[in-house]
Amino acid sequence: MRVRARGLVNLRAVLAPVASGMCVMAAAAAVLVPALGGDAERAGHGGGRVSSPAATHRAYGPGTAPAAPAVAPCTAQNAAESLRPSSDDGAAVTRIKEKGQLVVGVDQNTYRWGYRDPATGSLEGFDIDLARAIAVDILGPHPHVVFKAVPTNQRIPALRKRAVDMVVRTMTINCARKQQVAFSTSYFQAGQQVLAPVASKITAFDDSLRGKRVCTAAGSTGESELMARAHGAKVLTVPNQLDCLVRLQLGRADAVVTDSALAAAQAAQDPTVELKGEPFTDESYGVAMNKDDPDLVRRVNKVLDDYRGGGADSPWMRAYRTWLKADLPGISGPPSPQYSD
Repeated sequence: MRVRARGLVNLRAVLAPVASGMCVMAAAAAVLVPALGGDAERAGHGGGRVSSPAATHRAYGPGTAPAAPAVAPCTAQNAAESLRPSSDDGAAVTRIKEKGQLVVGVDQNTYRWGYRDPATGSLEGFDIDLARAIAVDILGPHPHVVFKAVPTNQRIPALRKRAVDMVVRTMTINCARKQQVAFSTSYFQAGQQVLAPVASKITAFDDSLRGKRVCTAAGSTGESELMARAHGAKVLTVPNQLDCLVRLQLGRADAVVTDSALAAAQAAQDPTVELKGEPFTDESYGVAMNKDDPDLVRRVNKVLDDYRGGGADSPWMRAYRTWLKADLPGISGPPSPQYSD
C-alpha cells in the first residue's frame, strides 16, 4: 500500500530535533512545564478545535454508577470491553475537579495524532482533540489541560505512579496491559504494519525481513509481535516510534514495525518510505487510566459515546476528516463500544 506525501513539512528538519529532546518554542498562550520524557503544555481557553459534545447518553444516571464489577478473564475476543458510561462524579473525577486541571500523557512526535505544529509550537492531532473533549466534559468550558509528553515505554508507569490522570496516545488495548491499567472503550481500530524505503525488497511482515534491522518502540505492540516472530530480523528498540523513522532515514535501520495508522502518518511526511504489505494484527486504541479509577473510566466512556454520536457530523468524524482522512481514507465511522457490565 503506497501513501504519498502531500506537501507536508520536512520530517528531518522539523521533527527529528524533537525526537532528540529538543522542541519548537510553544505559542505564547501555552505554558511549558517539566514532563515525563519530554515537554508538557498547559492549554487554557481556545486551546482546541473540538467543542463540548452534547451529553445525550446515560447508561447509568448520576449517582447510580457501580464500582468496577467482577468480569470474565481477559481474552483476545473480549479485551476491548470496558465499563458502561456514567456522568457520575466519583472519587477520581472529584479529585480532578478539585485540582482544577486534567493531566494527560500524550505523544508530541507523531504527525496527525499528537505532534507540535512547527509554526506555533502547540500540540495538535486526533488524540489531542479527544483529550480536550474529555477535559471540557469534566471541567467545563475553557478547561486547564496539562499535556505531558510520555515515551511509549513510560505510559503504564506514568499511570501507575499517578504522574498523569490518563494517557491518550494511540495505545493499543490488550490483556497484558489490562492487568496493569484500565482502558476506555475503543476509539480507533488499527493493526501492526511494516514501513520501509520505497526501493527496499522488503515486501511485508514475512521472511523478507530475514537479516534486516527492524526498529520498533520499546513497550509497543510492535515489539511484542517481533519478540514472538521476528522472521529472522535483528530487532532494534527505541523510546519512541519517531526515533525509528529517523534511524530508517539515516540508514541505521532497514524497516520499522508500528501501528498502521502511525506508519501512514510517517509515510505522509517522507516520500522515500512506504507501507509494505497489509496490517497483520487487529488492534483497538483506548484511553488508559489507573485501575483504581473506575468512575473515571465510566466518565471517559460517556464522553466517547457523545464523541461518536451524530453520524457524519459527530465530533469523531470531524476529527477524522481534519487529521486522518488524507492518509487513512475510507473509514466510515468509529468502532462500536463493547461493555463488560
